[in-house]
Amino acid sequence: MRTAPPPAGGDHRPLARLYAGKDPAGDAPLHARVDRVAARLGAPERRVGASVAHLGLAARLWSTALGPAALHGRFPALDPAGLHWDPALTSPDDLWWAGGGTRPATVAALREAVHEAHLVPLHAAFARDGRISPRLLWGNAGSALAGALRELTRWARAHGRPAAAERAAALVQGLFDHPDLAGTVRGPGLRRASCCLYYRCPSGGLCGDCVFDHAPGTGLERRAPAP
Repeated sequence: MRTAPPPAGGDHRPLARLYAGKDPAGDAPLHARVDRVAARLGAPERRVGASVAHLGLAARLWSTALGPAALHGRFPALDPAGLHWDPALTSPDDLWWAGGGTRPATVAALREAVHEAHLVPLHAAFARDGRISPRLLWGNAGSALAGALRELTRWARAHGRPAAAERAAALVQGLFDHPDLAGTVRGPGLRRASCCLYYRCPSGGLCGDCVFDHAPGTGLERRAPAP
């Protein structure tokens, strides 16, 4: 995430405008983003592209909040009106934050700033754009949060920052204690309980936290789960 106003002449737009459906182009920017991801993946269904596009943005939102919260005890306020996004740029999603305020690293503040201010309206925007399961979207959100924790824990261990890993784990545990996210991942490995559909792409496979042990349709899924 770049901590500056977006460059002039680009197509960055405040996420608040996208969430509210009040962008001058309506929902067209999100629609174009989903179409672009689906085409790049060769997705057999548009909802596969929607899921992957959503997962990428959810991961960016969680990580930009959880990292600073665990490392510094505060995180960027991430007001949707001041967080700009360009749907035409490639992954990882390009975010520019023009704000200057920070919030304390508490479960309540993180939930309000990311879960409530971003993910809830983001899910509504994806629902307006096309048919997609709310369970899949919250599964993506849970997977993205767990992924942010894994990467932060790996970094903290490599750099001798065990306290940061502990703070991150405590914050994530609290964030998962919400009906929207509860049950989206399971076990100590935080394996997701739903599928993002990426395996359905021609070059796709199973994600590291996939609910499946083997891709559906191969016949291998009927074997006993891997140990």
